Amino acid sequence: SLASTAITCFTRGLDLRKETEDVLCPANCPLWQFYVFGDGVYASLSSICGAAIHRGVITSAGGAVRVQTLPGQENYPAVNANGIQSQVLTRWASSFSVTRTKNTVLEAVGQSVSTARPSTGKRPKKPLDKKSGNKDCKADIAFLIDGSYNIGQRRFNLQKNFVGKVAVMLGIGTEGPHVGVVQASEHPKIEFYLKNFTAAKEVLFAIKELGFRGGNSNTGKALKHTAQKFFSLENGARRGIPKIIVVFLDGWPSDDIEEAGIVAREFGVNVFIVSVAKPTTEELGMVQDIAFIDKAVCRNNGFFSYQMPTWFGTTKYVKPLVQKLCSHEQMLCSKTCYNSVNIGFLIDGSSSIGDSNFRLVLEFISNVAKAFEISDIGSKIAAVQFTYDQRTEFSFTDYTTKEKVLSAIRNIRYMSGGTATGDAISFTTRNVFGPVKDGPNKNFLVVLTDGQSYDDVRGPSAAAQKAGITVFSVGVAWAPLDDLKDMASEPRESHTFFTREFTGLEQMVPDIIRGICRDFLDSKQ
Repeated sequence: SLASTAITCFTRGLDLRKETEDVLCPANCPLWQFYVFGDGVYASLSSICGAAIHRGVITSAGGAVRVQTLPGQENYPAVNANGIQSQVLTRWASSFSVTRTKNTVLEAVGQSVSTARPSTGKRPKKPLDKKSGNKDCKADIAFLIDGSYNIGQRRFNLQKNFVGKVAVMLGIGTEGPHVGVVQASEHPKIEFYLKNFTAAKEVLFAIKELGFRGGNSNTGKALKHTAQKFFSLENGARRGIPKIIVVFLDGWPSDDIEEAGIVAREFGVNVFIVSVAKPTTEELGMVQDIAFIDKAVCRNNGFFSYQMPTWFGTTKYVKPLVQKLCSHEQMLCSKTCYNSVNIGFLIDGSSSIGDSNFRLVLEFISNVAKAFEISDIGSKIAAVQFTYDQRTEFSFTDYTTKEKVLSAIRNIRYMSGGTATGDAISFTTRNVFGPVKDGPNKNFLVVLTDGQSYDDVRGPSAAAQKAGITVFSVGVAWAPLDDLKDMASEPRESHTFFTREFTGLEQMVPDIIRGICRDFLDSKQ
């Protein structure tokens, strides 16, 4: 048989160079240190000896294994076998399988699974703390690395070293920062997601493996793609943790980056730009937008931009960057209109509306509420119905998920009666907004009515606005324009809506949502 190569506990599939190779695993590898991804077919990031024990080819006593290189695949599963828990990996560029080597004495050893169970020797305590990571640094970070011809292969490798050092110093762990990497070149490529690794060692492996793509530096395209696709919950983003993209840029982008910056801010992502070797005077003619940094960063306040003169000797730049990324309170873009507002709906239940139109009103409210990220730490919704009397259908603290809010709206029963809008505004300001007035969210009241109020609306609306509530008035059918304007916040034109028919409410939904977001942003500037 082929001569076997002796390997270590940590040798990975990708460390081997041949298609098929016979290797010899040492005895007594510490099982808990194995990183194994998949089952049967293992991502080449996996430890060979770990995979072999997982597969039952050898026990923890070690032995000979034949490793066969296979193409990469998607969705390597997590399976617990023979004392090793393999992990999920979304995709990897190459794989391998492990089998017993032919013609070796080891074939005769009966495989009894019991011997493959790890000895009950206690795990040393230390790695557990390391596992949870730096709890004081709460961040979900995408490193958007430069893979363009601008940077070139040599500096690309230096960039990988730098990103690796930043990743290690961050203190990645289950309860600390999580990171992923996207490579920007002609077309963006998500190399790995937040959920793929929760230990610095694995992240370092993965960064080492990244291949240089080359092409134009379409940073704008990559930034937009990352802001929109990278931070979904199914890709491992965590609720309530700041989302950060660190853009590494050698020189300048080949495309427009301004729109991507706007998209990132809309999605609640904090964009940092690390610019290296910024354009020199004689290069400025080639740069389409000299102010590209200011346009892409979260806020143009100096905090979100970071300059390094060159890729050589960057170690001293690691720590100050890590300190920025861990400054939770500076992440000004985490709050968006979608996750930081309280919206109260004040619903006219007067008899002139009728049952079927009342359903259309509830549908309108649902469609507005649906656009927001409703949670205990996010946006909140409340509803009050009024005639001469007022009834709180539900308050801001009653429901903290979108499903529950939408079902509560569906279950609102039509009261039918008179119209005292002014009283209802006062009631809502006091009873619904009162309890949340010192909270972090910005407050909005959407008043829906189909007719003339029997009482004064101007005083109560002014009081609501004084209490920090932005008022939108939505009138249908016989609602007088003067009343609507008297209720609405300034500028009144953009806070007043009217439609002849209840069926016209549907068209207003996007305008109301846009209006809330516009006011939210204005209040933050």
